[in-house]
Amino acid sequence: MERTFDETEIHETFIRASGPGGQNINKVATAVQLRFDVRHSPSLPEDVRARLIRLAGKRVNAEGELIIQASRFRTQEQNRADARARLIALIRQAATPPKPRRMTKPSRAAKERRLAGKKYRGSVKVLRGRVAREE
Repeated sequence: MERTFDETEIHETFIRASGPGGQNINKVATAVQLRFDVRHSPSLPEDVRARLIRLAGKRVNAEGELIIQASRFRTQEQNRADARARLIALIRQAATPPKPRRMTKPSRAAKERRLAGKKYRGSVKVLRGRVAREE
């Protein structure tokens, strides 16, 4: 099921990029700062919204806006496409529900290995005891 979101939900601002680039950096605002309001987006279901906020982490501000900065390329168009691609990738990742965890029991061999390790550690600690005096 492929869902789309409205283009009006995305706000882009162009800022000057940092890093190498010579005088071009000082003249042209090529970096893109993309903002997407996750918390108030009507096109995202509630479960996807919650997973997206958790996935994005520090990129979501207090108002619930997801901020993506793209300055990998030297042109504004390439950075715009990069920022949008990263947003779509994040939303796609959040759209897939997590696989439910199945409860499993440790195997008999694993239990025996664990107990053997405990016995060995216990024997090492017994050797740390007081030394008997020989007379």
